[in-house]
Amino acid sequence: MLIKTIFSGFGGQGVISMGQMLAKAGMLEDRFVTFLPSYGAEVRGGTANCTVTISDEEIASPIASEPEFVVALNQPSFFRFQNLLASGGFMLYNTTLVDAVHARGDIEVLGVPTTDIATKLGNVKVTNMVMMGAFLAVSNLLSFDHMMKNLPDILGGGKAHLLKANKDAFQAGYDFVKKEQKKC
Repeated sequence: MLIKTIFSGFGGQGVISMGQMLAKAGMLEDRFVTFLPSYGAEVRGGTANCTVTISDEEIASPIASEPEFVVALNQPSFFRFQNLLASGGFMLYNTTLVDAVHARGDIEVLGVPTTDIATKLGNVKVTNMVMMGAFLAVSNLLSFDHMMKNLPDILGGGKAHLLKANKDAFQAGYDFVKKEQKKC
């Protein structure tokens, strides 16, 4: 198994943090992992993306020319990265900020109202955690329970005061996708 994922959006949306979380969680599950961030000089408000590769074997290159998954938190990222996505790949996007009218026909797409869900939870800053939960529900790349249990280590000690809000957001994103999957 070798799975490449691109997380993308504006700087300040937690895109790089999402990649770091996935990479740390992968390492905690004894997988091989690469993490490759990319962001503009202006950082907050500029474009940001990162590639995370998770594998059961050593990884030759961190570059994801045809990733299996793309997560887009804004419109420019949706347009840019859907073209890199492998045929049959999966794209998750934030319906609050992205209009997916022009999605390719050979990929699967799922819109998640991440900003709306985070707002209902009382903290728009956990939007990325809502999407992280949704991503794990779609990808089944890592164990949801293992990641939830290890969230304090994955987030780091500096985020301890935000642990409950992050756990609630992570669970809400996961539950949203599972509910959508039952409808199909």
